[in-house]
Amino acid sequence: MSKPRVLILGGLGFVGKELVKYLVQKDLASKIRVVDKIMVSMAGLTKEEEALYEKVESIQANLTREDSAAKAFTDADGEYDIVINLAGETKLSQSSEVYAEGVTKVSVTVGKEALKHKIQKFIEVSTADVYEPSDKPAKEDSKVKPWTGIGTAKEKAETELRNMKGLPLIVVRPAIIYGPGDIRGLSPRLCIAAVYKKTGETLEYPKWFEQQKINTVHVHDAARALWHLSQNGEVGKTYNLADKDNLDQKKLNVILEKVFGIKTDVLGAIKSEAIKLIDPQNLLPEINGEHAPTWSTMLKDAKLEYSPLTPWLDTEAMMQKSLCVDGSSIEATGFTYEKPNVTEEVVKEQINHAVSLGWFPPNFV
Repeated sequence: MSKPRVLILGGLGFVGKELVKYLVQKDLASKIRVVDKIMVSMAGLTKEEEALYEKVESIQANLTREDSAAKAFTDADGEYDIVINLAGETKLSQSSEVYAEGVTKVSVTVGKEALKHKIQKFIEVSTADVYEPSDKPAKEDSKVKPWTGIGTAKEKAETELRNMKGLPLIVVRPAIIYGPGDIRGLSPRLCIAAVYKKTGETLEYPKWFEQQKINTVHVHDAARALWHLSQNGEVGKTYNLADKDNLDQKKLNVILEKVFGIKTDVLGAIKSEAIKLIDPQNLLPEINGEHAPTWSTMLKDAKLEYSPLTPWLDTEAMMQKSLCVDGSSIEATGFTYEKPNVTEEVVKEQINHAVSLGWFPPNFV
């Protein structure tokens, strides 16, 4: 049986890089084409990644445009069998217009183009933010009530794609994706912990904050799952991705204490309740104002000219919402999570990778 031809949209992003690595190293595809809004030369690839991308075809394209989408799908060598859509805006707390253009429109445009081609599977990578926030794990048939801008835009994209008759669609809803190369998942919390290592102060947080669910999936498992579903997923179905840890803020803080050698503590009941009543937009300037200058000093002292990592918290990151996801249904298809828990070791791996890239000041772990 011949190996499939694979088209990865948004293939220079966090998950895209891991997916390319997995497919190339395992020799799973007869051809891989990567499409992204940036050029390979501008993607900040490591030497290892550069070697991997030499084995794939790369195209720069703005996938909000129909002509660019057509260019992405058109190949003189033949049609693509598998299309995996990782393209779209990933920054938090942007305007609804930004998400409408950079998330929903991208998915709709490439979905319409996919209908013109004889593909076997179209995998849309959505987000678990589409579910109604709850401390109970959301299953694939749980109530949909997006609570972030990206979640709202992704839910609209899902609906539009499902309405495209004939599209061999599989929707994937991952929890927070973390691991080597992560910028917006757990990384802001790791930067904050490093700031407290630097200052020697205790990281204090309100009581209600420690029970807040921040369920996760490692980027390695996310990439493996996307490929697994391209081969074993059922068209028309939705699959969650979330590890076994059921991570919350308290569990993470225990790990941060061990990794960074810092102390964390819960604020008293009165202070905790008082903070609960404050609008995050009014609270965040003070919090970010404490963390950001120290982080900048740490980067300067380490002679790091640029880092995409930051302790800066967005409004959506401080909303009193739990991201709790049941990621077990994919296991019925034969998939297993190789990194089922967030551990001290995997967090150190992520930090050490960031240090190697010049993103994270060394000697804080």
